[in-house]
Amino acid sequence: MLDSIEHLTPAQIVEELDKYIIGQKDAKRNVAIALRNRWRRMNADENIRREIVPNNILMIGATGVGKTEIARRLAKIADAPFTKVEASKFTEVGYVGRDVESMVRDLVEQSVNMVKTRKKEEVKQKAAEAVEDIILDALIPPIQGGRATPSFSSTSESNGMPDNDYELNERTREKFREKIRNGELEDRKIEIRIQQSAMPGIGAMGPGMDEASMMNIQEMISGMMPKKTKKRKVTIAEARKILLDEEAAKLIDMDEVKEEAIFKAENSGVIFIDEIDKVASSSSKGSGPDVSREGVQRDLLPIVEGSTVNTKYGVINTDHILFIAAGAFHVAKPSDLIPELQGRFPIRVELQSLTKDDFYQILKFPKNALTKQYEALLKAEDVELSFADEALDEIANIAYEVNSEVENIGARRLHTVMSRLLNDILFDVPDKIGANAHIVVNREMVLERLSDMVKNRDLSQYIL
Repeated sequence: MLDSIEHLTPAQIVEELDKYIIGQKDAKRNVAIALRNRWRRMNADENIRREIVPNNILMIGATGVGKTEIARRLAKIADAPFTKVEASKFTEVGYVGRDVESMVRDLVEQSVNMVKTRKKEEVKQKAAEAVEDIILDALIPPIQGGRATPSFSSTSESNGMPDNDYELNERTREKFREKIRNGELEDRKIEIRIQQSAMPGIGAMGPGMDEASMMNIQEMISGMMPKKTKKRKVTIAEARKILLDEEAAKLIDMDEVKEEAIFKAENSGVIFIDEIDKVASSSSKGSGPDVSREGVQRDLLPIVEGSTVNTKYGVINTDHILFIAAGAFHVAKPSDLIPELQGRFPIRVELQSLTKDDFYQILKFPKNALTKQYEALLKAEDVELSFADEALDEIANIAYEVNSEVENIGARRLHTVMSRLLNDILFDVPDKIGANAHIVVNREMVLERLSDMVKNRDLSQYIL
């Protein structure tokens, strides 16, 4: 994880994005400024802070040029709650489908998970000690009562037997505690009790009941039902994993988690609305699908403008959530969106189509480059895979040509090309190609295996 956002300048944010995304300088600059502005607002004078609203961004560009990846990496850099939704999945109020408020509830859920994970890490040591005691009690149960009231009199009527039994039990427990800490008993099976949900989720929704109300009812009923436990026989290693999560959860104040999560979602949350062009009406007046599309836009408008949404963790205000919308806009144009919604995305960025050189760089430089992914996959089989520079150049050339001649799907085309190139090798390892082999992908291999993709003009079978 990077340093907190206050230590990252816009230039450093762009530098971090460059590690994963090739090109698109203009888009990176704009999102870097938007991210830095979140920190600037939180440190601005209190009298004006509430008035500073984020400049939402509309990214326009063909599929596979990096729109989603930019937004996702941005949220990771900021350590901020992030959720991605597809505008085409929403339907106008009154129709069956997801309502637009669900994206805010998804964001809060993500924020709660982030805060819980961090707080669990903070109490991890204390939870580990509690788990150790539970495992020890399962192995060597303590003598009930002996620990609380041991007899220290040498003239005990029982000739000191309770003392001896208690002391022997304690000495045995300490020996086993050492064995547990040293990992000597990881494969030994013990019986533990674990909590299970008191009831399954309720599936029916009454008329007029929205998703938030349904979740609140489920939570309320679940809280009223007694917690059930069940016995499981597992190894100590498995028991530690199961119990550590349970014990950490007991040490966390959930009211504090909810409060912090809502604050985090409201002030640093990022919602990425993909395929927004799919809800743009191709004409100002119309019927059928266009009416429904405009209805979705009108439902989106209050959320993006700033409103309050009920979630199972509390009410969240959307005034300062950063919204990033994206679309290819092949058929519709940004101006086909309703004017009010256009006004809520003042920053417009056009992403460029990928060139042959971009493909080459995408294969070679990013931390998550496809070539590095395939090298890691084969390394798991003790097979070394490497790519010659001229091979990468030829792969980039083929991907660019296929995109130009068939359909431009951006960097996703590389998945098709690389899969076609390496499928035989992936199939032959480890049966025909054994451990310690070294495979070098050169230009000749690329041309031999991919020549039919270039020659064949009907390339529909290779389209993702």
